[in-house]
Amino acid sequence: MTHTLIILAGGASSRMKKSIASDLSDDMVVQANTRSKALILLNDRPMLDYVLYTAKQAGITRVIIVIHPEGALFKEYYGSQTINDFHGIRISYAVQYIPEDRIKPLGTADALLQAMEQYPELKTDTFLVCNSDNLYSSAAFFALRENKNPHAFLNYDRAALEYPMERIARFALTKVTADHYLQAIIEKPAASEVEHYKNDDGTFRVSMNIFKFEGASFYPYLVICPIHPDRNEKELPTAILAMIKDYPEAMQAIPFAEHVPDLTGKNDIFIMNDYLSTQVPTLDWDKQPLYL
Repeated sequence: MTHTLIILAGGASSRMKKSIASDLSDDMVVQANTRSKALILLNDRPMLDYVLYTAKQAGITRVIIVIHPEGALFKEYYGSQTINDFHGIRISYAVQYIPEDRIKPLGTADALLQAMEQYPELKTDTFLVCNSDNLYSSAAFFALRENKNPHAFLNYDRAALEYPMERIARFALTKVTADHYLQAIIEKPAASEVEHYKNDDGTFRVSMNIFKFEGASFYPYLVICPIHPDRNEKELPTAILAMIKDYPEAMQAIPFAEHVPDLTGKNDIFIMNDYLSTQVPTLDWDKQPLYL
């Protein structure tokens, strides 16, 4: 059972920077427009603290944070050494370097590829991967850790996500076999086609970008991952779909049903603060992990 988590935090946070929220303080607007979403302060702590806390409660002891080349602020919060002790978690960094012909990073598949090349032991290891701006539960992290398949992801019941339907409708749907192996990821399905992707249990399900990978068998698909024609980035779902085309039972879907709070735009800062005030009012780092 792996104890390693790779957190993707090297993105440009474009949607956060472009969004508008008139009631935010001047300081919070500056943070939202200049910081990685992972470092926006929520109840006086960076968003990433809460992700690290729930991961630790699930038994994660090693974290590699993938950061932007200008990500020095991460090292101010979590340490500037090669390996840093943060409340019992060993934290290291991988830098997602940007090609000379681009302004923004090359996407999530590129982020993981660069992490694996900077930490070659990952090419023969098993590890978890997640976003830095989604607050996954300890139960979610542990469900992936204990799964026996080489590759897996949490397949969330769309109805359990507490977002407006207008927002949920933009999420890509997943299609899985009766044995819960991923078959397809359907981006922005037309309303007339959605019913075709209902699961056997009557649910519509989506990925919230939390995965487990076996480095040795997934690495080649990161290397050959093409740039998405619309978003102009190399994305993890593209690499995953290439893998399951060759190996149809490579990626297991774990049915899951709970809300996943996230930071997409500035208005989400208010929502996340309210959520944390009731659901995670304190971070007791000395608390015994819920799962080992």
